[in-house]
Amino acid sequence: MKRGLLFLMISLLTLLSSASAENGIPQTGWTTAVPAQYTVASDHSGTVEQIVYDTKDYAGDGSAIQKVAYVYLPYGYDENDTETRYDIIYLMHGWGGAAGEYFYMNNGAIKTMLDQMIERGDIKPVIAVSATFYTEGSNRDFSASIDQFRQFHLDFDNALMPAVEGKYHTYAASTSPEDLKASRDHRAFGGFSLGSVTTWLQFCHDTDYIRYFLPMSGSSWYYGTYGDFQIERNVDFIEQLVLENNLDERGYFIYHAVGTRDAVKSQSLMMADEMLSRSDTFTPDHYVFYQKDGGYHDFDAVQEYMYNALPLFFGSKRSQNA
Repeated sequence: MKRGLLFLMISLLTLLSSASAENGIPQTGWTTAVPAQYTVASDHSGTVEQIVYDTKDYAGDGSAIQKVAYVYLPYGYDENDTETRYDIIYLMHGWGGAAGEYFYMNNGAIKTMLDQMIERGDIKPVIAVSATFYTEGSNRDFSASIDQFRQFHLDFDNALMPAVEGKYHTYAASTSPEDLKASRDHRAFGGFSLGSVTTWLQFCHDTDYIRYFLPMSGSSWYYGTYGDFQIERNVDFIEQLVLENNLDERGYFIYHAVGTRDAVKSQSLMMADEMLSRSDTFTPDHYVFYQKDGGYHDFDAVQEYMYNALPLFFGSKRSQNA
């Protein structure tokens, strides 16, 4: 579908769905800019820690290795307080990125925004994890990066998630698969660019563990790759997963976002077009598509997408039916 028709469809769906979206927003629309006061350091600042965890080289020879991730802990987090539990979001970088970049890019703007959103009550105190699909010394050319992120779900399931949630106080009662699955309503995954592609793959592999998804500037590559997006086939597969895994009743929510000046926006627009065309499956309480007017393929856009999505995941007034 041509871009003009897509925007017409989006406008019509915005009007039609505005009253029915159980998550409190229309199914399509435009993101709201991050307020200026959210760029100012908070008096109640969270902290960022590095965690080193044991895993395997899943995209390589399967050998035992160690990887690092960086963990944002909200103001007031107390490691000795085992009664207070926290929602958690895992975040993935794009091509050539690194663990921790969500907390240091743009002079730590996303961390500052998280501090402010929590302090102002936009979201409940949340733990955020900035991870990587790369291994130390791994090849970071484009094709090798694809190999890495395609296997990341194994690292997430078997190593990263148990390491993080065995150390920090999330809603998982333990790191057993059963307890991690039981706490899925308090877990999100988001990513930008190739991290967005990784996020769609997490949906394909890990809805037992994750309820909320934030793909930012990217489509599903479960089938195909860059330039061979196979959009219809991918959405067929996602729709099949929803139906076969009873996700309508169990709950899931995807906040899909891209900027209007993003250099690689076409795949997101095609993905959104196909998702929105299947309104019987991807209803407003399960899938929304939002654009940043004038948004580029950068962390300014990422910050705005997170500002808009996180209250729908972990806001104090979040719909429990989202």
